[in-house]
Amino acid sequence: MKHYSHLTRRNSVVLLLLIAALLALAACAAPAAPAPQPAAPQAPAAEEQPAAPEEATLAILHFSVIEGTTWSGAHHRAAERIAEKYDNVNYVYREEVSPDSTVPFAEELISSEGADIVAGNAEFMGLPLKDIADKYPDVYFASVIASDLSTKPNFIRYFPRQYQALYLEGLIAGALTESGNIGIVSAFPSVQVARRQNGFFLGVQDAAELLGKDVNVYVKYVGDWYNPAEERDIAKTLVSQYGVDVLTQQTDSGSPLDVAKEEGIWFVGKDMDIVGFYGWATTDTVAVSFDTRWEVLYEQMVKDFLAGSKTPETVLYLGMDRTMTLADGTVEPTVDIMNDNKVGVDAISPKALPLLPEDIVKLVEQRRDQMLKGEWDPFTAHAFVSNGTGLALENLPVPEKGTEVKAAGEEPTAEWLLGQFNFDLDGMIILE
Repeated sequence: MKHYSHLTRRNSVVLLLLIAALLALAACAAPAAPAPQPAAPQAPAAEEQPAAPEEATLAILHFSVIEGTTWSGAHHRAAERIAEKYDNVNYVYREEVSPDSTVPFAEELISSEGADIVAGNAEFMGLPLKDIADKYPDVYFASVIASDLSTKPNFIRYFPRQYQALYLEGLIAGALTESGNIGIVSAFPSVQVARRQNGFFLGVQDAAELLGKDVNVYVKYVGDWYNPAEERDIAKTLVSQYGVDVLTQQTDSGSPLDVAKEEGIWFVGKDMDIVGFYGWATTDTVAVSFDTRWEVLYEQMVKDFLAGSKTPETVLYLGMDRTMTLADGTVEPTVDIMNDNKVGVDAISPKALPLLPEDIVKLVEQRRDQMLKGEWDPFTAHAFVSNGTGLALENLPVPEKGTEVKAAGEEPTAEWLLGQFNFDLDGMIILE
C-alpha cells in the first residue's frame, strides 16, 4: 500500500508538471492579439447643393408703351411666348420705365411679384439694374446692349444680330426702288443704330451692284426712339424733298408706315411682322419686315436660372443660327424676314415679288439659308469703310471718311460690333 501511495503521489506531481508545461507551450504558440489600429479617417460629408428652382418669374421693364410699338411690342410678345411654353414661368411687366424709376420698379417686382429675372429692354434705362445686382445675388438682372458691355455674374447683357435680317431687307429694298432713293427715319446716332443701318445699307449696295444701278440711302434723325409727330414730318420730307420710293425706319412708332400708305410707296418694316401681327397695313404697302424673336434670348436666361446656374452666360449676342421651339412646335431663329405670317422669300409681298429680278430673289434665299446655318455673315464678308459720320465715343473718335476699319473677309468680334462700331459706312447720306 505504501508503495502504491508513493507512486500515486509521484505520478500526480509529474502529471501536474506536464499539464503546466503543456499550458505554457500553448500560451507560447497562440497568436498575439493584434495591435490596436488607428481609426480610418472619415470622408467629409458632401456639401449639400441648393436645389434648382422649380419655377421662375420673368419681369420686363419696358421703356415705352407696349401697344402701338414694334420694339416693346416684340419684347412683350416674346415673354408671353416663354410663359406659354413653360408652365413654371410667369411673366410680369411695367411700361414707360425711365432711368430714375428702373430700380424702384425692379425692387417692387422682386418683393411683390417674386421676380427672379428682371430685364430692362433698353440700355439707357436698363443699366441701373447693375447697381442692385449685388444686393439680390439670387436674382438675374439683364439689360439690352446699346454700346456699354459691363456685366456682373448675375447682370446679363443681350442683343440679337438684327443686322443679318436687315441685310436681306436691304437686298429687297435696293432692287425695288425705281427712283434710286431709299429713306430711313432714324432715332439718333448710336452704336446700336449704326449696326442696324449699316447692315441694311450693305444689302442695298449688293443689290445695286448686282443690278448695275445707283441707289442713294438717306438718313434723317428724329432725336428719339418714339416721337410719332416728328417721325411723320421726317418721312414726309424724305418723300417730298428727296424722292424716296422705299421708306424704312429705326424708330418705334407707326407714323413712317402711315406716310408710306398715304404716298403709295413701299415700306420696309422693323422689329416685328407689322402686317401679320399688328395688321397695321397690307402687303400692298409692306414689301417685307424683319421680325425679332427676343424669346430666343429670354429662353436662354430662363433655362440658366431654372438649372440653378450661378454663372449664366452674361453676353448674349445671338443670330439666325440660334433658335427656339415655341409651344406649338414652330422653330424660330432669333431674327428673320417675315411678312403676313410668312418667312423667307415667301415673306416678300406678292405685289413686290414680280418686280424683283430672279437673281435678287435667289440671292435673298441663298444668304438667308447660309446665315441660318451659321456659314455666312454680311459683317464678315464686307469691308467696313468709314463715311466720316457717326458718334464719337470716349477715347474712340469717328474714323475719317475713307478709312478702311475692317477688311473684307475679316470677322469682327462681338465685343467690337456691340461696343465700337460707331460710324456709318461710306456712301450713306446723313441729312441735317
